[in-house]
Amino acid sequence: MIDKLRAICLDMDGTILRHDNTISDQTLRMIQAWRQQGVRVFIVTGRSLKELYDAAPADIELDGFVTSNGMISYISKEKVAEYELDRAIVEDVIELAREDQIYYEVHPNDHHRWTLQEDYAFMKQMIDRDKPEEVGIHEWLDREAAMAGDINWPETYPPYKVAKLYCFTNEQEKMQAWIQRLQQLKQTADFTTSSSSPHNVEVMAEGINKATGVQVLLEHYQISPEHTLAMGDSNNDIPMMHYVGHPVAMKNATEEIKRISKEITTATNDEEGVYHYLQQLLHGTEKGQGVNTVRE
Repeated sequence: MIDKLRAICLDMDGTILRHDNTISDQTLRMIQAWRQQGVRVFIVTGRSLKELYDAAPADIELDGFVTSNGMISYISKEKVAEYELDRAIVEDVIELAREDQIYYEVHPNDHHRWTLQEDYAFMKQMIDRDKPEEVGIHEWLDREAAMAGDINWPETYPPYKVAKLYCFTNEQEKMQAWIQRLQQLKQTADFTTSSSSPHNVEVMAEGINKATGVQVLLEHYQISPEHTLAMGDSNNDIPMMHYVGHPVAMKNATEEIKRISKEITTATNDEEGVYHYLQQLLHGTEKGQGVNTVRE
């Protein structure tokens, strides 16, 4: 039971996004139905704002966004908080990624993602292979799109603020070894890591995560975490799920997410699990059961 629901936080990949990187029309309509009830709806994602709009309709109406796992928060499309990853950390991670042949993308706060030109060859070789069975289709399609033109390839480090580094490899064991190498780097540098699949890890500023981004939005709207619902599927959602009063795991979520959630959807992201859960919740609300919404 959820009392006085005032905000809903929705992850993207594995949650509102299907594996073909699309959001169903039913889900989009359901988001607006909840907003019409006076409930604020936020997207909270590891994606940058550009990556968010690569999948979401350009005219989508929401009350706020948290991007890059908390590094930047927006009210509507206006930036209200941002953090920057130290340049020395970015340079160190790039150097190590080159040594270990780890695919990487640097995501600036306000510019296009980039990778240094000298690293193009080994990254292209990795993505030109057939998709390994264990790699998620949406993650692989994103990498193919990136290599096909969605990455800039400068010769030298551009003078942009950096929100995060995204690192990928198609081998799970290699990714685990890479994460351990990043842990070693943490002994001399302050940064946070977060993974949304066994094949990736993202590097962000120390102490920043989805929960800190959500906190910015809730404080702006003067909403308590206790009156907030969040839906997610991956381990980068863990801070957010701990922070809100009502965490809901997708049917396709990791076991860690399921353990800390109060409910689990009966359908996966490909089966429009968010739509079905929110539709049932709204139906109960309209009958005066289960949820009390609060208008601003």
